[in-house]
Amino acid sequence: MVILFLFSILKKQPSNAAIYYPRPLSKRHPITFPPFSLRRFIPSFSWIPRAFRVTEDEILQTNGLDALVVIRLFKFGINFFTVCSSVGLLILLPINFGGQPASSDSYRSMDSCTISNIKTGSNMLWVHFMCLWFISLYGLHLLYREYSEILVKRIQQVRNLRHRPDQFTTLVREIPVCGEHKARGCCVDHFFSKHHPYSYHSYKMLYDGKDIEDLSKQARYVYEKVQGLRKKCEGKKHGKESDECRDDLLKITGLEEKLEELCRKIRQLQSEDMLKGKELPVAFVTFKSRWGAAMAAQTQQHTNPLLWITEMAPEPSDVSWRNLSIQYKILPVYKIGVILAATLLTIFFAVPVTAVQGIAKFEKLKKWFPPAMAIEFIPGLSSVVTGYLPSAVLKGFIYIVPFAMLGMAKLGGSISKSKEKIKACNMVFYFLLGNVFFLSLISGSLLDEIGEYVSHPKNLPSHLAALVSSQADFFMTYILTEGLSGLSLEVLQPGLLIWDFIKSRTYCRGKEKDLYLYSLQYFRVIPIVSLSILIGIVYAVIAPLLLPFLIVYFFLGYAVYINQANFHVPYSNPSGCGNWVNNLVQHFCRFRMYTKLFMTRGTFWPFIHHYIIVAIILMQITMIGLFGLKSKPAASVSTVPLLLLTIMFNEYCKIRFLPAFRSHSIQNAAENDELDEKSGEMEHNFDKAIEEYRQPCLVPVSFTQSDSSLYQPLITSW
Repeated sequence: MVILFLFSILKKQPSNAAIYYPRPLSKRHPITFPPFSLRRFIPSFSWIPRAFRVTEDEILQTNGLDALVVIRLFKFGINFFTVCSSVGLLILLPINFGGQPASSDSYRSMDSCTISNIKTGSNMLWVHFMCLWFISLYGLHLLYREYSEILVKRIQQVRNLRHRPDQFTTLVREIPVCGEHKARGCCVDHFFSKHHPYSYHSYKMLYDGKDIEDLSKQARYVYEKVQGLRKKCEGKKHGKESDECRDDLLKITGLEEKLEELCRKIRQLQSEDMLKGKELPVAFVTFKSRWGAAMAAQTQQHTNPLLWITEMAPEPSDVSWRNLSIQYKILPVYKIGVILAATLLTIFFAVPVTAVQGIAKFEKLKKWFPPAMAIEFIPGLSSVVTGYLPSAVLKGFIYIVPFAMLGMAKLGGSISKSKEKIKACNMVFYFLLGNVFFLSLISGSLLDEIGEYVSHPKNLPSHLAALVSSQADFFMTYILTEGLSGLSLEVLQPGLLIWDFIKSRTYCRGKEKDLYLYSLQYFRVIPIVSLSILIGIVYAVIAPLLLPFLIVYFFLGYAVYINQANFHVPYSNPSGCGNWVNNLVQHFCRFRMYTKLFMTRGTFWPFIHHYIIVAIILMQITMIGLFGLKSKPAASVSTVPLLLLTIMFNEYCKIRFLPAFRSHSIQNAAENDELDEKSGEMEHNFDKAIEEYRQPCLVPVSFTQSDSSLYQPLITSW
């Protein structure tokens, strides 16, 4: 509550407009703040109900389908856990609470509200069995509906963005050398002119540009140094140049000569003659229709499947140029290396997670660290240390993991930045599943029994089922920490506030402010939210008291991420008061575009679907073990068909929906071609497509000598 109060005050301050209103400012939309008065320091939560009035069409038009997928994930959580909470609180909770006699010790803990409080062999377990079936089938129903609706929106977005060059372009790899001309370029032209005579249009080869990139970095460094010296000399008084200024002018002359020499070398390396010997076996091939590009991308071009490998090209701004130089034959080595690195990180991260869980068990903490007994003398402190602190520390540890996984994913040889983020998203989810979910169970309750599990591996499912029930209190604290503290910090943006404060009072004092306009970190948000869904699903039948907290989590998360997408409307001031503040903000905020220029068009949803299916299967396996522990083998056996049904449903969804997310259908491509032919835009679209795929190292160098900004790039890329 303190953080949300602080956010509601800070967002009203004009000095923070670059942090909290970057999107309206980037589009030059007018922003007015209330005049300096007490009103600007009164907390308000009007942004929360305003977020729920934003429509999906507004989200789609402003931020695209990827942002809508994240919002739909929160909506899924709200819809699913609202129904589950109704079932759990009205049916399961009274049964659990009345399952043991009044003398039971479980009334002094959360166990009295879980399935652990049910007597062994009780027929009331059949109620849990029926609720398990209902929750599972309802979850599958929601998943099918979401998959269908997002697929429809994906097809609509592809149609609306049919002018994009990637719909006409195919990426071709492992191009052989032409025997006659000893070059790959002419081989591309001959091959596609022969085998795709009616749809082939043109091609663009890729080259090894490491030398050019090295020279460009040197030239950029020299250019920025020249600009810095110029700005330093401009600060001197005219007509009274000091010796230092003369020395700077001499340095500028020498650096300009060096810069001119570097530019000459770059232009020489960019010449056609020099590039002939640096051809890579990779090219972008453009077709005269989307139908032709889809046909070429989805068919085998040669009898040898390791030659003329084709796939749909990513958007020009999405291309990972660095990875295209990797030979296709050795890509599996890169992928295996990334998997091994991610596995090692997951294993070594078990050390801090185990230590955190040790804090949660105060009796073990006193045994391992005797000074901890002093905590008992401070009233209430032991509850904070063993309750809230483990979740907070764990949250701090796992904050850096998504960025480490993204760094690994970039080394995996993906052809596009979006695939790198999807791969990172996948690795982060399984990291959280292993370290936050399973390891929290094991390190929290299994340390004293690990020898028994090694000697009796057949008992592991039943032991894990017991662990899930015993760790309900920890995961409730985790949801509260992640949902309340985590989401409120997400909307406050304390990192940006601190960074902006430091910049404005040090090296950027008096300068224009940059707008902090960043893209949504899907690879971080989606796995963390999916883990919360997994925890809720696994505990839906076991500990229904956890579910209301999840509803609060998803409602708050929905409002926060709508707000993060900058759909909120600033204070209006119809009387004109405070316009000077608006002008001040517009004057001191310099726009720098940080938003993501590429879109996956909803490709994250199949992975989200998979994560939720994993959660439902884990719930069912856990309940099979719990029914066995409670001496209800008939309920365990009767749950197996539900498990098989869930697996069959997942396989059906892979056949029904997944192919449409991996490639463009010929039908949709042909329909989009017909729309372009009717409007007369077809030729214009495919003519400009190939020019969009310009390799950054081949863009001509350019300098603006009159520009005093140190941020002017040396090489401008499309």
